Amino acid sequence: MLTYAADRLWEEAAYVAYYLHWSLDAVLALEHPVRARMIEEIGKINRQLSEE
Repeated sequence: MLTYAADRLWEEAAYVAYYLHWSLDAVLALEHPVRARMIEEIGKINRQLSEE
């Protein structure tokens, strides 16, 4: 389970860093609930843009 958690953390960090152009350190400094909310909001933006 630890491997999954580490893999998931990397996936989340890469997603936020890619879309917001943030450094890895900046993304990892976010608390998990904040990072999860950022991922949710980025997803919403992407869905809205793809519908246009």
